[in-house]
Amino acid sequence: MWKQHKNLQTNPVLSAQATAYLEPTHPDAPQPQAVHDKLARYANSVVNTYARPPVIFTRGKGLYLYDSQNREYLDISAGIAVNALGHSDAQVAKVMGEQAAKLFHNSNLYHNEWSGELAHLLTTLTKQHGGLGYAPNSPTDGPGLKVFFANSGTEANEGALKFARVHGKQASADKIELVCFNNAFHGRSMGGLSVTSNPKYQDPFAPLVPGVKVGDINDIHGLQTLVTEKTCGVIIEPVQGEGGIHNVDIEFLKALRKRCNEVGAVLIYDEIQCGLFRSTDMWAHSALPAETHPDLITMAKPLANGFPIGAIMMRDNVANHVSPGMHGTTFGGSPLSTCIAHHVLTRMSQLPDLKERATVLKTRLSGLASAYPDLIKSDIRGRGFLLGVPFKDTAHPGRALALARERGLLILTAGSDAVRIVPSLTISEEEINKACDIFEAVLEVMRKELA
Repeated sequence: MWKQHKNLQTNPVLSAQATAYLEPTHPDAPQPQAVHDKLARYANSVVNTYARPPVIFTRGKGLYLYDSQNREYLDISAGIAVNALGHSDAQVAKVMGEQAAKLFHNSNLYHNEWSGELAHLLTTLTKQHGGLGYAPNSPTDGPGLKVFFANSGTEANEGALKFARVHGKQASADKIELVCFNNAFHGRSMGGLSVTSNPKYQDPFAPLVPGVKVGDINDIHGLQTLVTEKTCGVIIEPVQGEGGIHNVDIEFLKALRKRCNEVGAVLIYDEIQCGLFRSTDMWAHSALPAETHPDLITMAKPLANGFPIGAIMMRDNVANHVSPGMHGTTFGGSPLSTCIAHHVLTRMSQLPDLKERATVLKTRLSGLASAYPDLIKSDIRGRGFLLGVPFKDTAHPGRALALARERGLLILTAGSDAVRIVPSLTISEEEINKACDIFEAVLEVMRKELA
């Protein structure tokens, strides 16, 4: 049971700005009766798959969300790393409205004017920024990369696993095994779950897809027995997100790429959370040596700033094994989703000062870690705007999330021990400092509760 303290005394290390957030300003309870009545009515109709607080959000703007009581929350969760350009962006809304009035959906039996343009933009920017075997500023003309559009990250990963199987069977009928890694998260479909080695997610739905082997990131010596001649595909996050914000070593990625080459396995990078400029580079692997690069990457979350879309981008050596009718989607690549994504991706690629602002954020968070060594167990994990604050006690991240929310700050947890910080890529230095001030106050409250 958490102790409740009133009239908290400030710690000498606490900044003057943070003292304003020691007491709750946005308590979860009590809520107006109208909120309780509405949530009770919802509960009669909505499947209970989420543990939600009694807060109803009604609108948003930029980095801020507003609930039904018109209370303002600074959101540095970005809809779980989705709203890269912030909430209710006026330009995105304008593009969406104009395209919806023009053409909302037509089947994939016919071309539309935006899916091809988005694919071209993705491949062109990847060659400019680096990725999938291309060094930064590579020539953008000519073949080399292909894109398939889906509706979500899970669907993108599902398609990637299918394409790896197709590629493997060209070599041998028994080249069908898949390899994944502990602490990974690749989605909730049966295929995605099968390569997400967490009992919390897998056990209710077992048995899963057979032929999956699980390894540990950064274990170079284990690759020889993990990835074999029977391996058709290996899927990995260059920076693990949901599993706790864990960096994958460059030397391990080099060794993994080398081993995949030796056995003819497709190397898949799941960049659904760490890609599309969240690392401050276009892809988490953009700035890495080409000998670490994958054959195929999956993406989704920020691509259309919250409008559902996912995508798979692959080298021609994989795409050449995919023929008409082998894979498909009803809604993927619609003119509306790809038009929005084209606009969002164009703007994301032009965002200023990403690295500078990300450095400010990491510096502030690292300072908090050194000030609260009794709570935080090690340095900040992650890269760019995908950061994890690791706690000594696994009960603490959830408590920090609740205390932050009651002070008008929205954060996330990740894995068993971390608070996850994934703000919109448009976050300002002022908003970074405000978020860190609130988080500093949260840590102070937690310290008092444990005293």
